[in-house]
Amino acid sequence: MQNVMAVNDLLAQELRKSFDQNKNYVVNLLSSPGSGKTSLLEETIRRLKKDIRMAVIEGDIVGDQDARRIAALDIPAVQINTGGTCHLDARMVKSALPELDLVQVDLLFIENVGNLICPASFKLGEDLRVVLLSTPEGNDKVKKYPLAFRESQVVIVNKVDLLGAVDFNVEQARSDIQDINPRSEVFVVSCKTGQGLDSWVAYLREKVREASRRAG
Repeated sequence: MQNVMAVNDLLAQELRKSFDQNKNYVVNLLSSPGSGKTSLLEETIRRLKKDIRMAVIEGDIVGDQDARRIAALDIPAVQINTGGTCHLDARMVKSALPELDLVQVDLLFIENVGNLICPASFKLGEDLRVVLLSTPEGNDKVKKYPLAFRESQVVIVNKVDLLGAVDFNVEQARSDIQDINPRSEVFVVSCKTGQGLDSWVAYLREKVREASRRAG
């Protein structure tokens, strides 16, 4: 395992250099299956596509449904099928890059395989790691899968439109996130109603602008 992680870290450093050279801001998106990663991407893209050039790398064990949803928004999307592996690694991401013109990309999303365990351990050369927690999953996920939340700079609590129908306490989730990662930004959103999405998109837009200014 140490050898696997060492090789992955070296490849992630190569990816980071490539992203810097092409002035790409890269977001690695993690969550459990069904938490709403693709829906969040769709709503984010709709709000940013007028002024930010984007592309998406989709990670799934099989199938290309999510990539087709992104492509329907006229956004370049590359599908990675892991064939059983429960996460993306740097080698897989590197293999997908030739299908994208990174010079024409300001913001690159990597939608990881739905899993809160393995993806948290693999660096992909990203600038920002975001983990989604949906209200139907319950409050216990934060402390049951701490690495994913500890290693992420942003936590998005999704599907708050379902709060009246599920047992989820937003303030308890905030408290648990604070205990594990006090530096994390927390956004409470609904991709169905649009609640909270403007704040998330404004945060992301500013991150991309900051990266652009640093790159000159």
